[in-house]
Amino acid sequence: MSLPESITQIFRRKQKSYKMVLILSLIEELKTTDQERVSYDKVKNRFLNYYMQQQDLGHRVDETPTRYHARWNEITKGQLNSILTTPVKILSEVIFVDTEDNSIGFYPEVKYQLGESGLHQLENLAKEEIHKYNTAMQHFSLKNHLENIMAQYGQAKREPFKDHLLGTLLRKTIPAELRALPFLNEEYYKIQGSIGQGKWADVPWFSILDKRITRTTQSGEYVVYLFAENMSAVYLTLAQGVTTAPKEKGSKDKYAYLRNKTQEIRELIPLANMNKDENIQLLGHGRGNDYQASTVAYIKYERGKVPSDEKLIQDLQNVMEDYRIYVENHILNETASTLEVEPVTEYMESVPEPIDDAEIPSILQQIQSHIRRKGFFFPEHLIENFYLSLKTKPFVILAGISGTGKTRLVKLFAEALGATGNNGQFTLIPVRPDWSDPADLLGYKDLSGRFKPGPLTEVLVEARKPENGHKPYFICMDEMNLARVEHYFSDLLSVLETQDWREGKIQTQDLISSTMLDTSEDQVKFGSLGVPENVFLIGTVNMDETTHPFSKKVLDRANTLEFNYINLQQYPDMSEQEETEDPADLAELNHLFLRSDYLQLVDAYDANKELVVRTTERLVKINALLEDIHAHVGFRVRDAICFYMIYNERYKLMNEEEAFDWQLLQKILPRIQGSHSSVRRVLLNLMKGAIGTGSGVTVNIEDLMDNDASPLYLKWAAGQTPPTAKHPQSARKLAFMLRRLEEDGFTSYWLS
Repeated sequence: MSLPESITQIFRRKQKSYKMVLILSLIEELKTTDQERVSYDKVKNRFLNYYMQQQDLGHRVDETPTRYHARWNEITKGQLNSILTTPVKILSEVIFVDTEDNSIGFYPEVKYQLGESGLHQLENLAKEEIHKYNTAMQHFSLKNHLENIMAQYGQAKREPFKDHLLGTLLRKTIPAELRALPFLNEEYYKIQGSIGQGKWADVPWFSILDKRITRTTQSGEYVVYLFAENMSAVYLTLAQGVTTAPKEKGSKDKYAYLRNKTQEIRELIPLANMNKDENIQLLGHGRGNDYQASTVAYIKYERGKVPSDEKLIQDLQNVMEDYRIYVENHILNETASTLEVEPVTEYMESVPEPIDDAEIPSILQQIQSHIRRKGFFFPEHLIENFYLSLKTKPFVILAGISGTGKTRLVKLFAEALGATGNNGQFTLIPVRPDWSDPADLLGYKDLSGRFKPGPLTEVLVEARKPENGHKPYFICMDEMNLARVEHYFSDLLSVLETQDWREGKIQTQDLISSTMLDTSEDQVKFGSLGVPENVFLIGTVNMDETTHPFSKKVLDRANTLEFNYINLQQYPDMSEQEETEDPADLAELNHLFLRSDYLQLVDAYDANKELVVRTTERLVKINALLEDIHAHVGFRVRDAICFYMIYNERYKLMNEEEAFDWQLLQKILPRIQGSHSSVRRVLLNLMKGAIGTGSGVTVNIEDLMDNDASPLYLKWAAGQTPPTAKHPQSARKLAFMLRRLEEDGFTSYWLS
């Protein structure tokens, strides 16, 4: 018989080891008697003896509270009573102390529920939890990490930023080791570190955030280690974010606000043995007012004088306990006084940390696994292709016959990244055939002069909120060509073309005209609303008699992924179903996983010159063919294809020919349609290039222009094994387009 969940959960959250030791002490004392309750004094002595023995053996255990300045063998009876107050309170649903006879024991119903075997299981569970707790404490050396960062950071700033070992240490190693500490339960805390955003930060840091009140250093309060710019010291701090003062306030008012709030927090929690002044010195040359005004309390560790790991862990535990009290008693407790909490940031990066290029393949594999566990299967490289397409441009079209999983792909991909309909980060907008202008999508001004937002506008408003800026938002326009896309989507397409870098973020021109916003309320909510950089648009389309074709204006601005080739003999893989969770928390990924890194070719040219030149030379040759049918591409398409190729090379997802094959299929072939012989010549020339020289297939252009081309295109007919082509995806599509031209006298990418 297993322990009840109500019992197994008592050790789930561990600020210190006190709970486990108290339960063990109680069980050991109960074993010496046949009573339901035992002397509380004897249990306290067992509790104290455990820590004294461990400390005498030289083992690292929880220190006594800092305010006592004492080892365990120096603790007084009154101090021990005070120490046990918290664990007794936390365990109050299981045990209780009777102050009249000074006894302690389990509640009768709990004791009955446990029985002898359950009591033995609980004892083993407490021992196991203590062992795990102490093991985590033994293997973590915060002292070495702090000293190494201060010793090496100055030299590191003169070295290349990308993939530097100090970046790995602060972003991955230290957060991972902190998460192993038993009092930093990952369920409650998010731990992250930074050496800068694309360049070395003056003040590197790593922070611990209570996810119940904040998930980003841009809001709320958190615990953070801050390194001085000159690396003379590191500060363990309880910090509030640097609130951006309202525009009508001056800098003086902002600092007054910060200092008032700091003082409020100081009065609410103990902050024992922490400095509560403005003498935190992180930046030179008179800078650093933000740090001084916003730091609630701090402990300073000077370089070369960092204390022992025991002392560092004890300090961190004490600060975390103060943080817990503040969060639970003064933020989450509705009966307590509420402090004003506003968006933050000024001295830490206002943008989330980018994901290392080397991590992208494994993240995509985890997304693929999530999709398979849901019972859906997509062709090889489709997930990688979909990701690269979104990364290139935040607008992608999924085309194909009905029922192939276009909408499901968007939903599951978003779901894998923590974006669902429930949290508002995934929105499905069914397009109606009667949509004829942008009002159906964006909104309109009613007769009273109030602006009535459309479904897309509501998502954009939510996505641009400061607290949501790091979250990806997915908008799926379902069956978007039931109405003419150019009619209702034109405003959005135009605004997307105004993307520009401003203060490190991608921003666009306003989507809602000021003439639509008459009331002050509408102006505040919808004014200056562009397309935020964390919003990604995906349209699904069926090409049949009920739909409308796309113009080149739309095709130029999107990658078009086709879903026409279906293998019905794909069955659920039960081994995939058995996996219950991914090895990494994909929901914690920020929007930079998908956001474009380049807007203009100049952004990427210097670092990727050879690849850009090779890709452009290919496009020049293709453009020479397309000019004859007025389907040639401009700079917009060239840049998009180059960006796709660059991302692919950076992330090492496919080889160069495979990647170019997808781009030829998605950016070039959708432009081709017609019935003239010139279209036939273009298709044959493109087919010759797509097949390449190693397949054994010869494409004689002049001969095929005058004669039946079926011996060529039927090599890709159903039931046939197609030849090995240089660009197999494009070759297959070209074969179908060529067949349609020959059999029907007209061809198009969309009709095959």
